[in-house]
Amino acid sequence: MQPWRRALGSAGPFLRAAAAPRPAAARGARSGAGEQGRRAALAVGPDLRHFLGAAAPPPGAHEPEPEPGQCVAAGPAPAPRKVYLETYGCQMNVNDTEIAWAILQKSGYARTRALDEADVILLVTCSVREKAEQAIWNRLQHLKALKARRLQARLPLHIGILGCMAERLKEKILHREKLVDIVAGPDAYRDLPRLLAVAESGQQAANVLLSLEETYADILPVQTSAGGTTAFVSIMRGCDNMCSYCIVPFTRGRERSRPVASILQEVKMLSDQGVKEVTLLGQNVNSFRDMSEVQFQSAATPVLSRGFSTVYKAKPGGLRFAHLLDQVSRIDPEMRIRFTSPHPKDFPDEVLQLIQERHNICKQLHLPAQSGSTRVLEAMRRGYTREAYLELVHHVRDSIPGVSLSSDFIAGFCGETEEDHQQTVSLLREVRYNVGFLFAYSMRQKTRAYHRLQDDVPADVKRRRLEELITVFREEAAKANRAMVGHSQLVLVEGPSKRSASELCGRNDGNIKVIFPDAEIEDAADCKALVRAQPGDYVLVKVTSASSQTLKGVLLCRTTLSLSAA
Repeated sequence: MQPWRRALGSAGPFLRAAAAPRPAAARGARSGAGEQGRRAALAVGPDLRHFLGAAAPPPGAHEPEPEPGQCVAAGPAPAPRKVYLETYGCQMNVNDTEIAWAILQKSGYARTRALDEADVILLVTCSVREKAEQAIWNRLQHLKALKARRLQARLPLHIGILGCMAERLKEKILHREKLVDIVAGPDAYRDLPRLLAVAESGQQAANVLLSLEETYADILPVQTSAGGTTAFVSIMRGCDNMCSYCIVPFTRGRERSRPVASILQEVKMLSDQGVKEVTLLGQNVNSFRDMSEVQFQSAATPVLSRGFSTVYKAKPGGLRFAHLLDQVSRIDPEMRIRFTSPHPKDFPDEVLQLIQERHNICKQLHLPAQSGSTRVLEAMRRGYTREAYLELVHHVRDSIPGVSLSSDFIAGFCGETEEDHQQTVSLLREVRYNVGFLFAYSMRQKTRAYHRLQDDVPADVKRRRLEELITVFREEAAKANRAMVGHSQLVLVEGPSKRSASELCGRNDGNIKVIFPDAEIEDAADCKALVRAQPGDYVLVKVTSASSQTLKGVLLCRTTLSLSAA
């Protein structure tokens, strides 16, 4: 009960007594003595302190419990604030979105998929390239009009920038047209409820502090992927490699790894929820090093890939990536395991052997080369030569027969000559990747290249070289994929094809998209049963055609990872 209501209730008997009718004789008495007597009585009567004292409960008293069946009047609970989350950039940002939502959900927020319903709009941003940042600025201009309309309707809307761009451009974001209310860097998501509370009071709020320890290990992300077939699990954050072109060490900080136990707990939870594929995430995922317990500090230090080096001293001790990969793959034999993004230097033989031996670790590796020129690789501070990289590729293919390879390439890095470019072209042809991520160089402030090198390749030359790299990559990827025609592929069904309601799509072990008809098929575990494949099922598909990006085929049967491996 509210205090003011208690005070009125306590004063009631006194007010009723004061209002009681007087006898007739008393009513007729108007003598001076009577009037003085009444004034004297009022002077010594109760004042405001009396009422307040009567309203206060005695020491140790508690509110009375309602009787069974008694209705207690209460005001309606305020509707939860609705938050709309929009993600840009890499898989780490997808995982960051899930972490941010888990934190906000515990603070009473509701999630909405409709922009117009939102009370809060949060953009999880990328800062790796200028194009990614420009997409955010363009989006903010669209939201500016929405915020103005909401202001006119007296329905306030708060906008926040999260992630790498928030850390890099805090001042510019807050001061540019005063549109953004909160800014939170990658290590500040725990602070989101406080930042939003400050924004509610009409002030801007920011936290972009980087941490040497934050891994969000105790926060189980709320999975947002459609269908719940696949999930991302962050195992480490930050990067120590300090490649000269890369902004990541400055926006996400130094490397730190989650405790193995917390990762295994999350993967087990996802397995129990029916998730069929988990991707372990990190900026340098295979340099994982858990130092959370004293006994881990005496663990052996793995060797680097042959011919590779680092800009930092070797880090002794800690449970390493091979140990984690081994433990994760044992949780559920029917769950596929992938990981990204690795650095080529961190592929010791025990990791390659484990991938080859375990049927549920995908035979697919991401080996980001960035350039095919040793001279450019040195300027990038990658820690290897063209020759060392090619030796690693051959070693990987010898160790894991049939492995699918993907890579990253940058066109037009500082000082890149036409000869350097042609060496990258020849590397694409020699390796013949199945999947590629190719971009024109975009100089970033704070990086070593920004301070030490000249961005001297003209924009039109960058575009031309990028187009040439893409053309060569597609030619070679089409050849690699056509080699699968006539062979069966194990595919994890993701759902309907975007182009045809009569077809399904999924990905094979090599992470290549596969399209196939939605038709009745036999179940390998029960040959008499006819079934239709559902998201989360494993199916065998015989490939009938291939392009640089997609395989097409016919369904053979529904199966399992274990049956397929046997």
